[in-house]
Amino acid sequence: MAGFRFPSSGLRALRPEAFGVDPSGERMARIRRSPHFRDGVFQNPGGVARTRPSGSMLEFAKVFFDKDTRPRRAPKGTVPVHPTTYADLAKPPLGGLRVTWMGHSSVLAEIDGHRVLFDPVWGRRCSPFPFAGPKRLHPVPLPLAALGPVDVVVISHDHYDHLDLPTIKALAGTDTLFAVPLGVGAHLEHWGVSADRLRELDWHETTKVGGLTLTASPARHFCGRGLRNTQHTLWASWVVASDEHRIYHSGDTGYFEGFKDIGAEHGPFDATMIQVGAYSDFWPDIHMTPDEGVRAHVDLQGGDPAAGVMLPIHWGTFNLATHPWAEPGEWMMRATHKAGVTMAAPRCGEPFEPATVPPVTPWWREVAEAPAEGWPAWPPVASGPDGTAVASESDGTAVPSEPGGTAVAPGPDATAVVQGSPDVADVG
Repeated sequence: MAGFRFPSSGLRALRPEAFGVDPSGERMARIRRSPHFRDGVFQNPGGVARTRPSGSMLEFAKVFFDKDTRPRRAPKGTVPVHPTTYADLAKPPLGGLRVTWMGHSSVLAEIDGHRVLFDPVWGRRCSPFPFAGPKRLHPVPLPLAALGPVDVVVISHDHYDHLDLPTIKALAGTDTLFAVPLGVGAHLEHWGVSADRLRELDWHETTKVGGLTLTASPARHFCGRGLRNTQHTLWASWVVASDEHRIYHSGDTGYFEGFKDIGAEHGPFDATMIQVGAYSDFWPDIHMTPDEGVRAHVDLQGGDPAAGVMLPIHWGTFNLATHPWAEPGEWMMRATHKAGVTMAAPRCGEPFEPATVPPVTPWWREVAEAPAEGWPAWPPVASGPDGTAVASESDGTAVPSEPGGTAVAPGPDATAVVQGSPDVADVG
């Protein structure tokens, strides 16, 4: 498939619009000049990363289609969503910084009078097709138009669960700017975003938007849409800084030592948004487990687990891996507690201020089937030798959930398409 070419203009006309376009012209020339582009592709920090399921495809298929475990990958009931309104978001944050998780990796960050929207996905499916592919497991918390004005939209990479055609086309009709990794601008221009509204960056490059400085920083992942993966668009994590606050969005990434370098150069951070879902032993190099996510957060904070707040992202909205639906939240809750890291655990659409983050409440338990032994006590109540409470030692690997009518994508990039649950999103 990697060498496939559309043989005629007639077949090219059948290419779905959501595939986007490959970079060309001066954009491609700039890509070739990048120090991170070698041998015709962008390179990952830390060496080659496996971007497809490792081991036997038969082994992967047995796990993916296992009739006993597959139903656990969806909630058994209606996922609670906070009823956010425009009026809620119109009130300025008391401390100057407010964060609202909109589901999956979509986050609205309000930082000292500026509004930044990361990886907005309001579409019903993360797929190039409206009729097939992973569907949302919960509604969006509010219509896209109800967000109000956004100063800059930040895109981490061009996979369907991070770069969504219907959402981008809706935002193209506004005057917002777009900050994207090198090469990704080709898709956006193809979908109607004018070139003068694009800020297209290589790793370690920065751009100014009002009083904010945005920096594209390294990540360990990959790219690609359509029927072939040319590796001609970059993937990135992002640092956004004002004079008063600093935040970090990981995009999709495996764990690598570069988190320490990002933290040393740009941290510490008031809040980090860290990918901790869709992990698998089949692709360990390109997505992080909750334990790895905690490690990344601490690295970004210069080794201080008490610094800043960590928001887990990239979970709960789409089924893109074989782990149980609620496992990332449950595992992360215990991992952060054990490490002494402050975790934010809002319901989708629930704004919070990192300076006053509320205690963790495991809301996901409301709609996930409890393990056979029951949920461990929260907050932990086990006693240590001196009689003080200590964290549970559970490793967070057995958090089942029951069927929700949803099938999942067999891979970490949401490019394979299978049917899912009923449509629930609203882009308007």
